[in-house]
Order: sequence, then structure tokens, then C-alpha cells
Amino acid sequence: MTTAAKTENTDALPTELLIGGDWVAGSSAIEHEHIYPATGRPNATITLAGPEEIDHAVTSGAEAQREWASLPIGRRRDIMFDLADAVHENIDALGRLSIHDFAVPMRTAPGHTMLAESFIRYYAGHVDKAHGQTSEVSGKHDLNIIDREPYGVIGVIAPWNGPMVVVGLNVAPALAAGNAVILKPSELSPFSALRFGEICVEAGLPPGLVNVLPSDAEGGRSLVAHPGLGKIHFTGGGATARQVLTTAAANLTPVATELGGKSANIIFADADLDQAAILAAWQGPLGQSGQSCACASRIFVQNEAYDEFMQRFLAVLAAAKIGDPFDPDVMVGPVVSEPAMNRILGVIDQAVHGRHGTLTTGGRRVGGEFSDGYYIEPTVFTDVDNRSPLATTEIFGPVVSVTRFGDESEALALANDSDYGLNAYVQTMNLPRAHRFSRALQSGSVWINRNSDISPQGPYGGFKKSGTGRAGGVEGLQEFQQIKNTRIGL
Repeated sequence: MTTAAKTENTDALPTELLIGGDWVAGSSAIEHEHIYPATGRPNATITLAGPEEIDHAVTSGAEAQREWASLPIGRRRDIMFDLADAVHENIDALGRLSIHDFAVPMRTAPGHTMLAESFIRYYAGHVDKAHGQTSEVSGKHDLNIIDREPYGVIGVIAPWNGPMVVVGLNVAPALAAGNAVILKPSELSPFSALRFGEICVEAGLPPGLVNVLPSDAEGGRSLVAHPGLGKIHFTGGGATARQVLTTAAANLTPVATELGGKSANIIFADADLDQAAILAAWQGPLGQSGQSCACASRIFVQNEAYDEFMQRFLAVLAAAKIGDPFDPDVMVGPVVSEPAMNRILGVIDQAVHGRHGTLTTGGRRVGGEFSDGYYIEPTVFTDVDNRSPLATTEIFGPVVSVTRFGDESEALALANDSDYGLNAYVQTMNLPRAHRFSRALQSGSVWINRNSDISPQGPYGGFKKSGTGRAGGVEGLQEFQQIKNTRIGL
């Protein structure tokens, strides 16, 4: 199903850098024409940060961090609760800006802001509970104190597909731990992050505690190379992560990462197949058009249930409405850019010609009234070789593979046969199997009979090449704290 995309919008879009609580055009900054993916037309010209603006932001952040750390701990806690309230009041506005960012459908966009609010509120409650500890020292009567302290200024590099999600996962715990943050959203999705930075000032955070600097790859390198950063958190792809790690190594700046995924969704014959079909569709090619690190792009179905599952799965995909992201009934929007669209279509073409699997549905650019936008049909390949590029490469688009399996041991071998380990999904009504199988999966998060639903209480992060850091829980707070040991001789 399809519906036409809007060609115009009336929302005011922030277009400059936010440094020290002020909007800054900058002297070394460059301009970038932001393209709205649903129409292929420009909707704003934004300022991108250059080296001078990054240096200004680091200086501003360091000053604000000292002010932040000097506040009574109860005051810091209350300001963060005020920030959560302010984000809540702006859920609709931030959701609309997320649509302008990368054309995420309206039914999804508010959830990004709601997630950010929940993390800010959760970590606000940790501000006055981040206790250190003491321990005895062998053979001594010394007092041994173990404290957790902030790093100072944190560089948070956000991916284009979820700047408000990164606000929750990374910015919130960094602030709660006592740090300042330089948030670098992609030039492809700057608007919601810039408005969030403005909300931080309105909520009472010291100006400069959260500076927001949209930039491209060159600006990202300048940020990572800055010696004034205490730590860097990068969310994105493995190739860029290697560049970040190499650049940061010059200053020995520590780096935490949340990288890609090629997640397995294992559907056993005893699963609720109606639910499994809906979950596989939403967590696969439909949700954000597959542009998610949590995308369950490798679907494994037990032989006994294969035909029945595929019938229901393809029916769910066929019923999904494609179209205008501002239409609340639309489930599938465009991919983020023309280069991304061409890359994904190239992957599909190579898979067809390379006989990596059977193209069962989709595989084409959506035309007609959508010909100016970057829409791709939800695409399914069946009988896919698990070691083919189709099954091993993160596509980051509405493309999934479906493969049969016989027994539990074969399913486990297929699921773990990947360089990635961010998420895994299991559909079964057998509780002992669910426990046994989840423990054997090489994945940082396992979701049983449900979709991915990141919450502030649970640490989220990857195994293998899916990253090194954790977001959520006490573990997420500790990512932004460094340990100090003090010994007092008595």
C-alpha cells in the first residue's frame, strides 16, 4: 500500500551550531544542503562545524563542566529531572524534527524522544547515588578510598538513524556522571539534536554543558583528534569505527563503541506464528526501512513451520503501508539518501545475479508518485547461503534473508556464524529451550518472543565486532566514569 509524500513543510528547522548556549554560524564552518529523503528535495541549508567551532565547543564544555561539577549534587539531580520534563513536553515537536531529519515514519518518531526521556529520567535518579567504596588494604591500617569521577568533556558521535536515541543512551548517562558533552549529529539528521541542545539550556543546564555540532566526516575527525576530550563514544559502522580508534590513539583518548549488527531471528516450529510473522516483519524490513543496528536481517525458520510462517510473513509485508512519513498510518518510509538507495539496490542486484538466494518479494525502487523520493520495496530473499555477502554484510536497508533449519543445534550454528553480535531474537513457546538457547547465543542482547525494546534498566551493547561499550543500567553510567583510588595513611 502506498500514499503520497508531502513536498512542503511548515516546521521551523534549526540550522546553526549550538555552542555555549548560543547559535553560532562560525568562521571555519561550511554549509550543507539537507535533502528530505521522502521527496528528494532540499528542506534547509545547515551549518557544519569546522576545527575552530570544535575547539570553541571543547573550551566552552570544559568551563561548563567545572560549573556542573561544583553544583550541589541534589541540584544536579533536580536539573536533570527538569530536563526529562522538558523533553516530555517537546515529544511531538522533537518527533516532527526526527521526521525532517531522516524521514522516519510518524508512528516511530515519537518513540525516539520517549526513549530519550526515559533514560534522562532514569539517570537523573542515579546522580545522587553514584557512590564509591572503601576496602581494606592487606597488611596496612590505611584508609583505601575508591571513587568514580567524570572524564570532563565527552565527544558523542551519533548516527543519522537515531540522534534522539543516542541522547538517551549516551548523553544522559554522561551528564549524570558529571561530564559535559559535545554531541555531533550527522549532517543527514541534525534537527532534533539541535533542538535538544536548546532544551538543555532552557531546562537550566549550564550553557555549554551540551554543545551540538552537526558535521560531516571531516568534522568528526577534527572532533576525535581534539586533545581536550576525556572520552569518545561512537555509534556507527565498523569501517568508521576503525578510523575513530586510529585517530583517537594519537592522544590515547579512550573510545567506547556501539557498532553494526547482522542479527539472527530464530523461529522454532512451536512459536506463535502469527506473532512471529509480525515481529519478523517489523524488526526486519519494515521498522525504519531496515535502517537499524537492531534489524533482524537473518531469519531462520524450522522446517516444520517454514511454509506456514512464510505465508503469514509475506502477508504482513504486503499489507504494510508505504508513503508519506507524516501520515500516521504509514509504516514504511524511504531510506536516508540517494547514495544509500543506490547502494542497497546494488546489493539486491548483486545477490540476484550472484544467486545468493531467491528473490521472493520486493527488490525494486518504488516509483510513481514516489519516484523523487528514496523508497525501496521491503525485500525478502529465501534459501540464502549463510556465508554469502547477503547474509554476512550489514545492508542497512529493507532487505532480509530467510533460511531453513532442522534442529536446535543447526539453528545455533547458523545464528552464531557471524562477525556481529549485537542482537538476537528467538521465537519459541518452549521455556527450557528459551533459557538454554539464549545462553548459547553470542549476542549482547537476546529478545525472546518480542521485538527489540531498549530500556534504561538494561545494559545494551554488542559482542564481537558489534562494539565494546554498554548503554543502560549502572553499566551505562560507568562508561562515563573513571576510577580513582586514594590511600590515606593513618
